[in-house]
Amino acid sequence: MATRFPCKAPLELNPTTRIGPRHPKLAAGGFRAARWLAAKTFGAAGFHQLGSKFADARIAQVRDKLARGETVYLAGLGAPGTHNSGVALVEVTQAHGPRLILNNEEERFSGNKHTTEYPRASVDAMVAALRGIGRDIADIDAWLTSWDYPTLAGTLARAVLEEIPQSLKLLRTTEAAGFDGRRLDQMTRTPKILAKQMGLSERLPLICLPHHDNHAWFSYAASPFADDGEPVAVAVLDGTGDQGSISLYVVQHGKMRRLYCNDSMFDSLGAFYSVISSTQGGWTWLSSEGRYMGAAAWGDMNRATNPYYARLRNVLHFGEAGEVRLNRAMANWYCDPFDNPYKTALTDILGPALKPEQLWNPDAVLRVEDIHHRPDTKDRLDKAAATQLVFEDAMIHVVDHLLRVTGASRLVLTGGVALNAIGNMRLLEHFNEAWFAGAQQRNARLHLWVPPVPGDPGVTIGAAWLFAHLAGAPRGAPMTHAFYCGLPPSNESIASALGADDIASQRIGDISTADGRDAIADLMAFVVAQSGVIALYQGAAETGPRALGHRSILANPCDHNARERLNERVKYREAIRPLAPMATLEAAHQYFELLPGASDAGYNAYNYMVLTAQSKPGARDKIPAVIHADGTGRIQIVNADDDPLTHAYLKALGRHIGVEISVNTSFNVAGPIAQTPQQAIDTLRRSKGLDAVVLVADNGAVYAAWHGGERDNGRFSSWFAQWKSRR
Repeated sequence: MATRFPCKAPLELNPTTRIGPRHPKLAAGGFRAARWLAAKTFGAAGFHQLGSKFADARIAQVRDKLARGETVYLAGLGAPGTHNSGVALVEVTQAHGPRLILNNEEERFSGNKHTTEYPRASVDAMVAALRGIGRDIADIDAWLTSWDYPTLAGTLARAVLEEIPQSLKLLRTTEAAGFDGRRLDQMTRTPKILAKQMGLSERLPLICLPHHDNHAWFSYAASPFADDGEPVAVAVLDGTGDQGSISLYVVQHGKMRRLYCNDSMFDSLGAFYSVISSTQGGWTWLSSEGRYMGAAAWGDMNRATNPYYARLRNVLHFGEAGEVRLNRAMANWYCDPFDNPYKTALTDILGPALKPEQLWNPDAVLRVEDIHHRPDTKDRLDKAAATQLVFEDAMIHVVDHLLRVTGASRLVLTGGVALNAIGNMRLLEHFNEAWFAGAQQRNARLHLWVPPVPGDPGVTIGAAWLFAHLAGAPRGAPMTHAFYCGLPPSNESIASALGADDIASQRIGDISTADGRDAIADLMAFVVAQSGVIALYQGAAETGPRALGHRSILANPCDHNARERLNERVKYREAIRPLAPMATLEAAHQYFELLPGASDAGYNAYNYMVLTAQSKPGARDKIPAVIHADGTGRIQIVNADDDPLTHAYLKALGRHIGVEISVNTSFNVAGPIAQTPQQAIDTLRRSKGLDAVVLVADNGAVYAAWHGGERDNGRFSSWFAQWKSRR
């Protein structure tokens, strides 16, 4: 699947434009030399690239097992040093292809968001799950990594050599590309560390899978798009991969072919958005992007009138064949991403970049609340809008070329950039029937799918999915939900967490029967209808960044004060953050413009909060809490087959408040989503505005927990008594 691409000399257009590195030949040579040397070094340490003797032999062994009708187990590993470490466990058969058993994200167990640490707790939990189904570590047929580390070493060398000597600063700031230099050394020892954790005498060999290929194959294979001979385009838009930051593919007749990789760490839509959102918004990388996207809704989103858009667009060069390159005469994050990311021309547009020591400072952070009494806030919001508009232009430019060269009308979008839900909606709006009539001379429109884990937490799954494909397994079943992180909580673990003196609790029912489930759903809806705020903790957690009904905080969408209450007293976060609408399909159609390009498999593209939708007239009056400033909602459609309890809750809301829609936001406070029962109770402690947590054990038993002692305001107890009397 790999392809070589020629190096390009820098393009000088005018004094404020420079496209491409200063030393492309030196950088290309350094890439090849570093990758060759790293392959030797990593190979000796237990890492094996595709095409190596070890990898070929292991693929052949797995292919033979599958052909004999045996079940194969694969582990995809997100090793330390890169953000969002973790491990996925996948079961594969020749009859059904891959099936995801779990995808453990280390941040959920450690409490350190976007962690780069060795995924010890994730691996321990995976081993426990494996033994729970009667298997053991000896049954894992291959361990796969989510990065091709020798290629990554070559790319890091290329990034430093491209602009030497100025780029030598990158050696001291590897975190700029999402890497933790302190833990990269630990990554090289992962085969030994893993073996020691497993109690093995010899290190565990790891097979390195290319980062963007992992993104691409899993995202396609899990999509609802049929393998019917028609092409499916796949775009991986990323912060960076192990070779580049933009990779394009086409799938036809079950075979994936890579068409393009930009071979650059910094000609990156992810880096463009991360740098500007951080240095203008006042948050750190990986925390700034979603907030800045939310801020854009309050700015001028009109290209004709936004005062910053036209000039900011010059930061990116839109080249032939869909290329997007960084204008290095304006930006400096390819050399000094933290301390001096702007050159004079960009400073003239946006003003000085916030320094690292200013990030998270309340005086520096962009706050919508200040719009009426702080003069610069409106300008800052317009800059956010301009950034979003330029970002959307770049997405459209890349996808336009991809659709033209492939002749596809179906697109799988993945990589961290695909978390920009507004940009995803713009693609569906832009590539409509009129575009296809002109570009492909046919009656069609874009059909789009984005997986629930388009970013790096999903690449562990991708490594296992891709390896299974290389071993001849079929693609597997399409994805319908994302409840795959960890295991459902046991009755004992919930009881243990509820034993604290400062927590009041009571068993309130059982969902193992339909009547019991509907009763709990009705209780939840009754409390929410009184403007109560509850958290729902059930089953395995969602994998990916969005809470989808298994680790969710729920509230009344009709309550005009819900957004302020949740942001100020429950989540303790900025008003800039929107609340998402969780809805039945019928209610989603009633209040939002669901685009036909998202309609595959019953509007599956709206299942994961990766796509916004425009609200219909009157929606803001009826459900104000879930309509953002720009009139959109980052919607999640819930299906009864995937999540019976949450679907029943939405139906019950329809009876209590007249709409089958709920506020849904993630069950966390300033940290990762709650994973364990103990973390759920700790989150309750930190959130004074949360009325209760509903916890569902793996045997169906349901408990409610609320603040005890002096913190008990009596709200939940009173509502529960009222509900019981009505029943």
